[in-house]
Amino acid sequence: MRLWSFIVSTLLLLAAAVSCGKNSPDGIIFGEDEITVGGRTITVELALTVPQKTQGLKYRRRMGEDRGMLFVYDRPSRSPFWMKDTLIPLSIAFIDRSGRIIGITRMEPDDGKKIHPPPGPFLYALEMNQGWFEKNNIGVGEKIIVK
Repeated sequence: MRLWSFIVSTLLLLAAAVSCGKNSPDGIIFGEDEITVGGRTITVELALTVPQKTQGLKYRRRMGEDRGMLFVYDRPSRSPFWMKDTLIPLSIAFIDRSGRIIGITRMEPDDGKKIHPPPGPFLYALEMNQGWFEKNNIGVGEKIIVK
């Protein structure tokens, strides 16, 4: 039930993003939401559409301490991530359909030379500043909660 509420609220935020979301350097607009990970509430930009997922955090020079980007998929995915045109070091948590983290990977800017595959099927991917998960004692098995 919580997952369904998350999906519905995410779609509503996408509709509102046209007028109040964050803009990327390429003009892609992202909605925002708050989620809780390991007892910490963070603000995430939502990557829901193919253009948003393709853009991701490209060309950004910095990201706030408790801010990230949440990639949301319609069905479980095994798509790898890469760092093409991404300038800041990131950590990515792959999250299954129950909201549990199934893997965390550190990613360095490398203009897309290295591919970062998930450890298994995931429904969400959460990118944060590199080291954020370790700094906050958040690891595999931790659950995300959408407000």
